[in-house]
Amino acid sequence: MLHIRRFQETICIARELPSGCFWPPRPHPTVSNVIIMQDPSSTGPWRSIAVRDRRYSIRYPFAADATLLDLETGTTASGVTSDLSIAGAFICSSKTFKVGCRVRATLTRKDQVVEALAVIRVLKPRVGMGVEFLDVEGPFDHVLFRWVEQLRRK
Repeated sequence: MLHIRRFQETICIARELPSGCFWPPRPHPTVSNVIIMQDPSSTGPWRSIAVRDRRYSIRYPFAADATLLDLETGTTASGVTSDLSIAGAFICSSKTFKVGCRVRATLTRKDQVVEALAVIRVLKPRVGMGVEFLDVEGPFDHVLFRWVEQLRRK
């Protein structure tokens, strides 16, 4: 089983060994860009705003069919991913869920499937949702690793 844990803005991946203990987690590459831009909507003089990229792993352009099942209400939404990382994805869909909503995400590409417990972190109405994977169970974790590894090499 794949367990993703946060340690001071670093995603660590740990594998559960047959003995029940975890192999020591290795830090994943982190992204911590700070972008400074002018705010044209301010009424006073232009001021700078620091916007921090909150992603913990690099996302790659990736298209896969996606189905999200709201675990609380049972409603579903379908769409297509626009990008993918080891820790999440952005799913383009006209139907969206609220931020913080827990979902069962199913990503399908060709004959490969990834299922994950996820939470909605970002919402863009009529565009889509950013989801963070909370738990990806085997054998789906191997498929997700393979997808991301292939994208990383391109």
